[in-house]
Amino acid sequence: MALHKKMYIGGELVEGQARLDVVNPATETRVATVAAAGEADVDKALKAAQAAVPGWTATPVVERQRWMLKLRDAVIANEEMLRDCIHQEMGKPWGGTQEDFDLLERSLKFYAEEIQRVHDETLRDLDGTHEHRIVYEPLGVAVAYLAWNFPLLNLAYKLAPAMAAGCPIILRPSAATPVSAYAVGELCQQIGLPAGVVNILTTDGYGPSDALAASTIPNLITLIGSTNTGKHLMKVGATSIKKFSMELGGNAPVLVYRDADLDLAADIVTTVKFNNAGQICVTPNRVFVERAVYDAFRDKVVARARAVNVGFDREADILTGPMIDGRAWGRVKGMIDDAVARGAGVLAGGDRPEGLDKGHFLAPTVLDHVTPEMEIYRNEIFGPVVSLIPFDDREAVVERANDGEEGGLSSYIFTADLALADRVARRLRYGEVQINGVKYDIYLPHGGIGQSGIGHDCSRLALNDYLVVKRISRGLT
Repeated sequence: MALHKKMYIGGELVEGQARLDVVNPATETRVATVAAAGEADVDKALKAAQAAVPGWTATPVVERQRWMLKLRDAVIANEEMLRDCIHQEMGKPWGGTQEDFDLLERSLKFYAEEIQRVHDETLRDLDGTHEHRIVYEPLGVAVAYLAWNFPLLNLAYKLAPAMAAGCPIILRPSAATPVSAYAVGELCQQIGLPAGVVNILTTDGYGPSDALAASTIPNLITLIGSTNTGKHLMKVGATSIKKFSMELGGNAPVLVYRDADLDLAADIVTTVKFNNAGQICVTPNRVFVERAVYDAFRDKVVARARAVNVGFDREADILTGPMIDGRAWGRVKGMIDDAVARGAGVLAGGDRPEGLDKGHFLAPTVLDHVTPEMEIYRNEIFGPVVSLIPFDDREAVVERANDGEEGGLSSYIFTADLALADRVARRLRYGEVQINGVKYDIYLPHGGIGQSGIGHDCSRLALNDYLVVKRISRGLT
């Protein structure tokens, strides 16, 4: 029987002006019906958040911490339910739901502690005539647009720093995966969180969604999504002066040098690429391999791709689940077909996995002879496809890695030459460079350069998006 979930606005669980069905892409069956906001509901949420500003910003940090830890306790007590929401709404393998859950629980704890480290600062007056203080205060209302690929992780990245900083927030989960976010709204209501501090709604159509950004109430618009969506929201939000913080698309390059640990590189490339069906903004896209080891590395990647378990079975050890919907499946399949038509070879996958006739599954795919003319080279894939590209010139390959509008988020280097790794890392125009490994966590800054975004998620730097800086100067008598 399908669940029914309500929006959380002004401290209450409420119906919306519309309803949306949520379909599990692994089974193609309806798993939930959720309330969806029309423009009147959006207006209600904006006013609820605005009304909460005076009380929440004035709430002492220690009390905000108590609320965050109370919500964390509720999250921990409901782990099974929250993980099952993700498992059902996006067909994510059960093991993959653990990361989503863990980041929500850990984010609430991390920012409850990190906000204690935000202190006023004293500036030395060069003339000795004044005393100066820098103070950090809550920015005001935040509106957060969330991507569907990590429903609770993405929510955590916005919810926790906003609560810690003292900013009421409106969270707008994707219409594809609102169930787990709405479940968090239920927990907020159960613990009696002050009205308007957190509001959670999805929207039916572009009109209500744009109304959130177009309003003059928000002081911050923050997004996890595509570069095009980021541009659109900045345009729509230009009705007033607002902060923007955006983690946007990427076309992550991997540079594998001849002296690299090829097994390590192949393990990381395939695990990160085929996890979550490749629907990860930091996943490797263009894998540049020095020609001397190209054949050996290619064979290792192909062997790993063919060994990946694909499907939807809570009891099985599965790495790759389905694409989010048929449209996403068709887009990635179209990129594969375009590459093949232009000369690429399919070494593994390339279509539906054998034996899976239902669901939007795409087999882990490896392509070689990929060239810059191909769409799959130029654009973010967001699917389980590894594109292999040989190189000869160690200097020129860095420029190739930097080429493209959708770069700027994550990149990877594999080499035993640490001097080379450091030199290349400094030249790569990416917000994150991973050398001989991969590490993401709530305490590590996460953000892009250029068209891949502004601002940061995770780490203490995320608090900067939700705080304003004020200078207080006093003349000495």
